[in-house]
Amino acid sequence: MVEEKTAFNIYRHLLIHRVFVSLKGEQDYSIDFNTVLNECSRGDLKAQEHLFKQYYGYVMSIALRFSSCRDNALEITNDSFLKIFRNIGSHQIDKEFKAWVRRIVVNTALDYYRREKKHLVEISIDEASDESEDESVLDKLDAEGIIRLLNSLPVIYRYTFTLFEIEGFSHDEIAQQLSISTSTSRSNLTRAKKMLRQMILTLYQYEGSV
Repeated sequence: MVEEKTAFNIYRHLLIHRVFVSLKGEQDYSIDFNTVLNECSRGDLKAQEHLFKQYYGYVMSIALRFSSCRDNALEITNDSFLKIFRNIGSHQIDKEFKAWVRRIVVNTALDYYRREKKHLVEISIDEASDESEDESVLDKLDAEGIIRLLNSLPVIYRYTFTLFEIEGFSHDEIAQQLSISTSTSRSNLTRAKKMLRQMILTLYQYEGSV
């Protein structure tokens, strides 16, 4: 997969390690996941490579929900793995590792939003405030469909929708993370759902005409 190779470029020292250093006799990290985490915290390249491959798809799937294209998702994915490896020693062994990773990816996506915010076009709250919500919009989409349509939303709508509907953030939490008001968060969600509903209807009409 092209994007996986691109993402792995930030760990090219791992690839060099695989080519020039014999791995014969190294531990099989698939036996004990706690061993993988412990060795990653010590900077073991084989363990880091194992963890990267195991969690790449999961991290990328979260990054895609926040991104308008795969290049942006790759940047979020790369930054997330850097943070994972840098902070893996702080993970508590009695806590679910996948949830810890998920939190890092979401926070990394929010960091990406804050860096790029100055390039975004702000949307007036008045434009979105009088739209009615459609709570059934998600029922018409599968996972791939959601990601595909989310990629088409304006970034502020995409982040609001993803944080609220998928990640379970409250509007107060979204407002704090995106530096907007709670009412704006609610309006952005309403507008995002309306746009998604319109895209779904357009898609169904197109498929029905084929």
